[in-house]
Amino acid sequence: MSLEPFETAEAHDHPTVRQLSVFIENRVGQLLQITRLLEQTDIRILAVSVVNSGDCAIIRTIVNEPDEADAMFRSGGFAVSETELVVVSLPHGKRGLLHTWAALMAGEVNIGYTYPLLVRPRGSAALAIQTDNPDTAVNVLRSKKFEVLTQTDLTQS
Repeated sequence: MSLEPFETAEAHDHPTVRQLSVFIENRVGQLLQITRLLEQTDIRILAVSVVNSGDCAIIRTIVNEPDEADAMFRSGGFAVSETELVVVSLPHGKRGLLHTWAALMAGEVNIGYTYPLLVRPRGSAALAIQTDNPDTAVNVLRSKKFEVLTQTDLTQS
C-alpha cells in the first residue's frame, strides 16, 4: 500500500486577522505575566478577551506582530494556538452592532464568539468575530457595504 503525500487546503484570499489564544493556569498574576512578556518589545495588544473555565483560562488576543508574540509566549512556557478572525469596522451610530448582526444572520453565518478591539482603526469601533466560515462572513459583510479589516489595517492603528 503506497502512501500518497497529504494535500493541504490553499490559503484563503479573504482578509482575516490572526488571533493568538494563550492557555494559562487560573491563578493570580498569570494575565500580568502574559502582558509583561510583550512589554519588553514593540508588540501592542490590539484586542483581548479572557475566558475563565475553572482550573485554566484562555487569553484570546490580537496583536500587531503575531509571529513575534507567538514566539514570546512559547518561550515563556505558555501553550498557544492560532485562529483566523474576521474583523469588521462598525458603522457609526447607535445601531451599528444591530446592523452587523442582522447582516450576518441574513447570510446564515454562525458566530462562535466576538469581542471589541481596544484600538479604533480608521477612527471607528471594530469587532473581532470568530465564525465557522470566514469566507462567507467576509462576502456577506462586503455585500452589505461593511468595511472588513485586515491585519495590516490594525497594525496601522
